[in-house]
Amino acid sequence: MTDPAPATPPAAPAVPAAGDRRRAPAPAHLRFFHGPMDCGKSTLALQVDHNQSRQGRSGLLLTQGDRSVRPQITSRVGLAHDAVEVDDHTDLLLLVRSRWADGTRVDYLIVDEAQFLTPAQVDQLAELVDASHVDVYAFGLTTDFRTRLFPGTQRLLEVADDVQRIQVEVLCWCGAPGLLNARVVDGQLVRQGATVVVADTAPTPVPEADHTPGPEVHYQVLCRRHHVLGQLGPGAAGPGQLELP
Repeated sequence: MTDPAPATPPAAPAVPAAGDRRRAPAPAHLRFFHGPMDCGKSTLALQVDHNQSRQGRSGLLLTQGDRSVRPQITSRVGLAHDAVEVDDHTDLLLLVRSRWADGTRVDYLIVDEAQFLTPAQVDQLAELVDASHVDVYAFGLTTDFRTRLFPGTQRLLEVADDVQRIQVEVLCWCGAPGLLNARVVDGQLVRQGATVVVADTAPTPVPEADHTPGPEVHYQVLCRRHHVLGQLGPGAAGPGQLELP
């Protein structure tokens, strides 16, 4: 008696046409771009949005604590775009789903000032990527003025598909690469205080009508050595240092 012929294996499914997101959704990604102040994060965010929208994709721009103190993404080179202001209590899943419910497409998210996100919000972004195939481009500072990772930055470093340090070099006053953000209050580097104080690299202007102005606050990018020394410029002695002629 002859052995029965082996069963014919089922045919492999045909490979779907490229870009057929309904049959085989193309994988989305969570990408995080980070660096110190002045490295061009917001400029890159607006450029990514421009490139995506030119391909017919529809995006949603998010920000928190922009230097303009308005619901915008602004860059120091003069670019700006309206954005949705979020805070610690914003549910990013509900935000995007509400746009879908209104009939608005959201193919990608641009998230500026991503260091201010909570870890839970970063996980919401990851869920939008994995479950709904929404591309997310997040841009944020690496460390705060104490040289500690922001909670949002830490979580993004842990879960992002792609992490890139922005390559636009920022220089310390000494000419070395600037890596760390120093908070300067009334001309002195400070190492204590609230993690989030919205200010720019230029001194905060005092309104003319304010007769009791607060301290002048701004940020300065320093190399690691001069951040440790607290030295803001040549001849500017840091705390506990002697100023040499």
